[in-house]
Amino acid sequence: MLGLIVAEWLAERFPDEQEGALGPRLAYLVSQPVIAGIAEGLGLPAALAVAPGESRAGVRKRATVLADATEALIGAVYLDGGLAPARDFIRRAWAEAMAGMIEPPKDPKTALQEWLLARGQGLPAYEVVSREGPPHNPCFVIAVSGGGKRGEGSAGSKRAAERLAAVDLLARLGPA
Repeated sequence: MLGLIVAEWLAERFPDEQEGALGPRLAYLVSQPVIAGIAEGLGLPAALAVAPGESRAGVRKRATVLADATEALIGAVYLDGGLAPARDFIRRAWAEAMAGMIEPPKDPKTALQEWLLARGQGLPAYEVVSREGPPHNPCFVIAVSGGGKRGEGSAGSKRAAERLAAVDLLARLGPA
């Protein structure tokens, strides 16, 4: 549902853009970190009912949980009112993220690699710092080093944690 509505919106907003540029925009807008950030902006973490032990473990702050809860909320809006209310909800909730889409986004790992190589720094080095949680709900902490600095990210998959680590390191390295 989310992907369909965001894809429709992107086609309206960028009618002359090639599909190759719309794809990264769509991937970014429906990515777990963006959805989790929107969930936080909506105050969704406070509305989640979780067991006391899970609450102490920080489940309400996990990007995977927040993204899943947001998508469930979208599904509930759709089931309750249909496509139009779901579209309205998504367009309101994603308005800020969409407004920031001047250029198609680059994958953070690609952007980091390009930043480092353009400055003769070599490739970034990723390492698993830790893996916690049960197999059905893991939390990976990944570190990435490059340019004499280090960034970290944590998420429910290695790939997502690597992306967050790359975002963190890019922020530490400064503007492109």
